[in-house]
Amino acid sequence: METTAAMFAPTRNLLDWLSSSGLAVSLTVLGAVLMARLVNWGGSKITDRIDNNYKQGDALVRSEATKHRHSVAQVITWVIITIIYVIATMKVLDQLNLPIGSLVAPATVLGAALGFGAQRVVQDILAGFFIITERQYGFGDTVQLAVTGSSEDAEGVIEDVTLRVTRMRNSDGEVITVPNGQIVKAVNLSKDWARAVIDVPVPASSDINRVNEVLHQVGVEAFADRGLKKLLLDEPTVMGVESLTVDEVSVRVVARTLPGKQFQVGRALRVRIATAMRRQGITVEPDLQTVQVAEGEG
Repeated sequence: METTAAMFAPTRNLLDWLSSSGLAVSLTVLGAVLMARLVNWGGSKITDRIDNNYKQGDALVRSEATKHRHSVAQVITWVIITIIYVIATMKVLDQLNLPIGSLVAPATVLGAALGFGAQRVVQDILAGFFIITERQYGFGDTVQLAVTGSSEDAEGVIEDVTLRVTRMRNSDGEVITVPNGQIVKAVNLSKDWARAVIDVPVPASSDINRVNEVLHQVGVEAFADRGLKKLLLDEPTVMGVESLTVDEVSVRVVARTLPGKQFQVGRALRVRIATAMRRQGITVEPDLQTVQVAEGEG
């Protein structure tokens, strides 16, 4: 009998623990997970509502205030979830009768050991804090980031900004994640407004006044077009001669556009300019003498 009682003693002790401390620990962990999911769900609803209530642009172009609110909502959600898990961890330690005071000394030693390795994490969080508070860029912005240790800049559309990382998608559809602390320079290509710049090469013998008239007319027609007028903030402007060589003159045309739409407007204007120039008989022809020399050498 004593042997049988000894065999069932561990099971009875486990059941007693589960009915007391174990149940409390399980409920605490379950409650923390449910609260974290609820906060995450609420944050997603808020960011979706922010995206659906933007005041300017189309589905791909959001106002600066909307982009900032989206980023702040994401960060607040992340901070609340972190606080929930920290409080739940402290509560579980207390329910397991682990004195938190006795853990201060080991935690101090562990914190000092991890401090050297956590420097980059702290740097990322501080950099992310200033990126969001200073509104350097936000959700939906087209940016170009110079990253420490990378020879090529990361360029794409921002999909997520947290205190630690910036997540963006480039033109090839690839998702790029960059730690905020490693960002050396951020070029926002869609801040408030953007500008499409087109340099039009023409022969040096061309009548520049006539070229300016043709380009001005192209700008007037482009601004009158319903499709392009939605993307343009004002009529494209002919800035004049930008560069001059022996055989070629470059005339610059600029157009202010909605944020992130400079590339689409630039492509549309180039098509219109090429068509108008060809219609007027203004083209840049290759140097015939150079071609003949090349053929003779062959």
